[in-house]
Amino acid sequence: MLLSTGYFLCFQILGCFSVRCLLPRRRVLDRIWLGMSLGLLEEMWLPALFAFRFSFGNLAHLLALGAGVLLAACCRMLRDRRPVREWDGEETRQAVRMILMVVPLTILGGYLQYSHVMRVDQYGNWNVGQSTYGDLPMHLSFITGLVGKRFPADYPFYPGHRLSYPFLADSLSSTFCLMGCSLQAAVIIPGTFMMMLCYMGVMILGREMTTGKKTILLAAALFFFNGGLGFLYDFDQAAGYNGNGGLTVLDRLRNIMEGYYKTPTNQPEPNNLRWSNVICDLMLPQRTLLGGWAIGIPCFYLLETCFRPGRRDECEHPRGTILLGIWAGALPLIHTHTFLALALSSAGVLGYDLIHGDREGDRSRMQILAQYLIYGSIAALLALPQLFEFTFSQTFQKGEGNPSFIVFQFNWVNNPSGSGMRDFYLWFYVKNIGIPVLMLLLAAFEKDPKQRRLFSGMILIVLAAELIRFQPNEYDNNKLLYLAWMIGCMIVSNWAARVWRMLKGLRGRAVIAAGAAGVIFLSPALTIARECVSSYQAFGAAAVEAGMFVKEKTEEDAVFLTGTQHLNPVDSIAGRTIVCGPDLWLYWHGFDTTERKNDLRMFFEDPANHDEVPEKYGADYIYVSSYERNDYEVDERALRERYETVFENREATIYRISSGEKLAESEQ
Repeated sequence: MLLSTGYFLCFQILGCFSVRCLLPRRRVLDRIWLGMSLGLLEEMWLPALFAFRFSFGNLAHLLALGAGVLLAACCRMLRDRRPVREWDGEETRQAVRMILMVVPLTILGGYLQYSHVMRVDQYGNWNVGQSTYGDLPMHLSFITGLVGKRFPADYPFYPGHRLSYPFLADSLSSTFCLMGCSLQAAVIIPGTFMMMLCYMGVMILGREMTTGKKTILLAAALFFFNGGLGFLYDFDQAAGYNGNGGLTVLDRLRNIMEGYYKTPTNQPEPNNLRWSNVICDLMLPQRTLLGGWAIGIPCFYLLETCFRPGRRDECEHPRGTILLGIWAGALPLIHTHTFLALALSSAGVLGYDLIHGDREGDRSRMQILAQYLIYGSIAALLALPQLFEFTFSQTFQKGEGNPSFIVFQFNWVNNPSGSGMRDFYLWFYVKNIGIPVLMLLLAAFEKDPKQRRLFSGMILIVLAAELIRFQPNEYDNNKLLYLAWMIGCMIVSNWAARVWRMLKGLRGRAVIAAGAAGVIFLSPALTIARECVSSYQAFGAAAVEAGMFVKEKTEEDAVFLTGTQHLNPVDSIAGRTIVCGPDLWLYWHGFDTTERKNDLRMFFEDPANHDEVPEKYGADYIYVSSYERNDYEVDERALRERYETVFENREATIYRISSGEKLAESEQ
């Protein structure tokens, strides 16, 4: 734990030092946040770079730290020599705002990380929450499976195919594991830190994009406490599904707090509620998205501050522009959707700036274009190798049974698979996002150049997400829509502040505001409350024991024949390779698993006549648990006769296929 913490702090110090050298005219809190984000970016990328030459082990991490020191030294040599901006009254006010918003949200995030990431109970069971039940085991398999591997690595649950899924947010946790952290701590510590960076980032972005003091808090609240009008369905006020009209309010609340995905923000069936709360259903379970936002929001900040008209004196051009290009170019292997959203937003504001010029400064249109070309060229130079070697190879893969990745599909999940719209277009977004989406539409009629420039930064993201399905899972387009909505929250906050000022003198103004707040924030409040109390067992104590045996007593490169269940301690706890994982993950990554699933069934049910299956996949061990016994008619008698039993408890039995290497020294 101490080693991993020290390593993490080294990169944090290096990141803050580099930002202080390159961007001394930024406000103090901005520099601190940018420095922490840059340190995180370097800790994600530098060990991974050396793992392409060496394995993802101690040597790669030592070389990465040395590279980080060299980069900081380069930043020192290339530093902006203007005086460093000091702390002032505005920083004090911003610090107070952050204490009011960031601190409680970080505490909430830390608690949810603790309760949702394999929380160990008194019986030794590992438990998760509602939102992490499905995806967390996949991320754990990446985290444990990347340790010691040379990059590019294969899928740990589909060997023979390169891991094209953006993996650097998970390899960050692999670093913590490598340096002595428990698996839980390796996920919780960086996860909570990245959530804090997101909270800080939206607040700092709000200071740049909104017009007042309170609008910063409002913008952050609208983004992180997002919801909609789903509560109307839960309480039968929107002609929604009503299973029992006689239910009391307490019964309905109990259904929200105890049911599986019965919250007002996430009910695909029957109410078509899909605008999930960003804290509970995105940042917490989707670790790649969390890493993408922690690294991507600083890019949106630099895009706003370096290119906004009238900011030439503070934009540190070309330092800020070059830094943005490098930062953006590092995004694809962290989170491809964030990279795409940033590219679309950049194209939108570029178009606006070229049309309107720099009315507040002295830049010509050619100078504006040149600055964007510098940024775009650097980003493209760094991003294209990642996109061609990883993203595109999966996105455009061919194969019978593979679902198409990029297709035309209008209106996101309201038009599932292009089969027809379930709700009227505008009503779908009103009921999912709520009153703020109407406020956003009204704000579009205002003749405010700054607001219109913000609109230009979000409109291309919305159009892309509304017209193109980028992955087989159409729901994943929300990863674009939420970043557009982050900008939209800034616009809504500005518009709300303007309306508030116009209503000055109206006695009912406070009542109107309180009522609007209740309607806007009731659904997310119920959703967050539900997530705080949710708890589901992922791995029982016996399954954990089996997983720890595999981790400690088998070879790191061992391959296991197991079932295709998503709760599999062999890959999630032990980090070992299994022949085939669940379609819950693999189908949406574009793989047709039919052949491997058929082979597994034939082997488990008749191992005597299908002994070619282990050889076909290079398997070293066989894992039989309650899942395999439930999914197949396992011939355990034949397995015991043909293979050596090396582990057995009430949950699982592990067989060694051949003599292979001896077990660890403690078993000799």
